[in-house]
Amino acid sequence: MTTLPWMHQAKFLLRKFGLGCLHAVNFVCAFHLFKENIGSPCLMDGPSMFPTFDVNGEIAIECILAYRLFPDSVRGELVSLKSPFNPNRIVCKRVIGLAGDTICVDPTGLKAPSTEHVVVPEGHVWVAGDNTSCSIDSRDYGPVSMALIRGKIVARVYPFDRFQIFIPGVTYVDQINSSYKCDGDGKGNNAGS
Repeated sequence: MTTLPWMHQAKFLLRKFGLGCLHAVNFVCAFHLFKENIGSPCLMDGPSMFPTFDVNGEIAIECILAYRLFPDSVRGELVSLKSPFNPNRIVCKRVIGLAGDTICVDPTGLKAPSTEHVVVPEGHVWVAGDNTSCSIDSRDYGPVSMALIRGKIVARVYPFDRFQIFIPGVTYVDQINSSYKCDGDGKGNNAGS
């Protein structure tokens, strides 16, 4: 029995297609492992971190490996974490207090009396958004378990003219005067637009 030339070519094409599919599956697996264990770019959206991040359209680099290797947070550091209210949502906040710190629950008086204080328990941090009038943060859900922290936000890479590497540290801000105003529902309106 003789093999027809088109059968030879079909076997060759089928083998090539199979190898291509195998390479695609390997690439997807490697990309997923990198994204979940090393880090990745992430799109910033929402008013809670304004003015550090614009309300939408900025891209930051989330470094998961750095947090896994050095899990001790530093005051002023930007972290990504699973929202305590919705575990399917990843949020970005700034670490304000560490375990053992006594924290004023809400210095602005918007969500709690400015005289209310809490001691951050062991294994927890206190996080806040930079735009306190539009942020859902530890003032709403209390101290955050360190187990919910996913990684560190290390840089803003887009837009290119606002490229910045974030160095941890505490910055004291008396008042931020901006054109960004927040509605009562926590969603914002850009008064400058």
